[in-house]
Amino acid sequence: MPDILKLKSLSIKGYKSIKSLDCFEPTSLNVLIGANGSGKSNFISFFRMLSWMMQSPGSLQSFVSQNGRASSFLHDGPQITPHMDGCIALETNQGLNEYVFQLTYAAGDTLIFTDEKYRFSHKAFSEKRKWTTLTPMGHFESRLTEKAEAGESTAKTIRGLLRSCVVYQFHNTSFSSRIRGSWAVNDNRWLKEDGANIAPFLLRLRDTKPEYYKRIVEFLRLSVPFFADFVLETTNGRLLMQWREVGSDAIFDASSASDGMLRYIALVSLLAQPPDDLPDIMILDEPELGLHPYAINVISGLIKAASKKIQVLLATQSPLLIDNLNIEDIIVLNRTGRESVFSRLDSGSFKEWLDSYTISELWEKNVFGGRPSK
Repeated sequence: MPDILKLKSLSIKGYKSIKSLDCFEPTSLNVLIGANGSGKSNFISFFRMLSWMMQSPGSLQSFVSQNGRASSFLHDGPQITPHMDGCIALETNQGLNEYVFQLTYAAGDTLIFTDEKYRFSHKAFSEKRKWTTLTPMGHFESRLTEKAEAGESTAKTIRGLLRSCVVYQFHNTSFSSRIRGSWAVNDNRWLKEDGANIAPFLLRLRDTKPEYYKRIVEFLRLSVPFFADFVLETTNGRLLMQWREVGSDAIFDASSASDGMLRYIALVSLLAQPPDDLPDIMILDEPELGLHPYAINVISGLIKAASKKIQVLLATQSPLLIDNLNIEDIIVLNRTGRESVFSRLDSGSFKEWLDSYTISELWEKNVFGGRPSK
């Protein structure tokens, strides 16, 4: 992997409520706020779709079928928007990696590729390389994935970089959720997007990076003071998250944890792991869901610390979370007519306001938008 990786720019057209987002340039920390239905979840969903596109053949169509009909992915439907377009530029210390695709509505309420190309331009040369176009068109799954699995070096690199844009969402903490179950102990290198392998992940850190394991436990105790330590014991090659509490010899497991406690454990484990193990581009969907206000403060601090090492993009509805950030980190989403409009804030425009109000108070007063329209 390259020494550095960042999302240099992103263009999305025709995807759900995002009619046109042209050359969006993320910084190290990017926090999306807005009213319900403004498009925050659609922005996150685009990266989730991209992740499925880069998996095994059949994954894109599976993602589409599991998340509604193909027509529901197109802005105002296929009669208005017959295709969606994406352009992703990822910068490494070697140069610029670009991937472009177009998905078009087709018979059977499906999506097919009508454009797909990629290129790598080395920073040592001023001119960009020519595109490699993946033909013939009309395929149902990404041919970049095919090229990568066939061993083509540039395709393999770009696919790997795209897969480094990881969406984490720990919302599903129902009794049948994967985070409450046991997991194969050897599947422990990276924390899964839904926290399913949390126990094996923690066991690996305890055994190989004990200082970071201890750090995670200490952060947990800040918001869960009765927590003593994890009990990580393997049974038949599988591991269930268990713990002990202060003043008790009983062992508790994930089935007895509250939703908020499970989400907090997953977020702290993700954000307080060794910095070199963090995903290069971390995408979080409403990390504050179900958390106590003090826990949100802890998570906010960890997010800010992580953004000094990696790129973080997140969507939130939490006034408390944004009050822990800088106003330049905030991107406001408003619905103008039928489309989502993105606006990054800057301190200069709100300097006088910030002398008297917090960011969340300005949000509540609708000074910079992001509130429901009357």
